[in-house]
Amino acid sequence: MTVESFQNRFGLRAVCMPSPDKRVSGAYVGDLLSWVMGRAEAENVWITIMSNANIIAVATLADVSCVLLAEGVSLDADTVALAAEKGVNILSTELPAYEIAGRIYGNV
Repeated sequence: MTVESFQNRFGLRAVCMPSPDKRVSGAYVGDLLSWVMGRAEAENVWITIMSNANIIAVATLADVSCVLLAEGVSLDADTVALAAEKGVNILSTELPAYEIAGRIYGNV
C-alpha cells in the first residue's frame, strides 16, 4: 500500500505529501525520539503527538513512510516547509494514538 492509499483508507488529512507513492508496511507508535530512531522500521507509519521540527529529522533517519500526527496535533508552517523540503509525508487525525493504531493493526 502507498502513503496516498493509506491516507484514503483511514480517512486521514494530508498535512504535507511530497512522496505519496512511498510504501507503507506496518506502524510504530512513540514519542521518545531516540526510541523511534532505534526501533521504527523503514516503511513504517510513525504515529506520534510530537509537533516540533525534530520529528522531520527522526522521520528521515528512520526512513518511515510518513508521520501520522494523532489527537489533532498540528505543525507550524516552518516545520511543514521543512517536511516538504526533506520529502517527509505528514498525515493527521483527530483520533487518539491508541485508537488509530488499533484501526491500522492488521490492515497494512
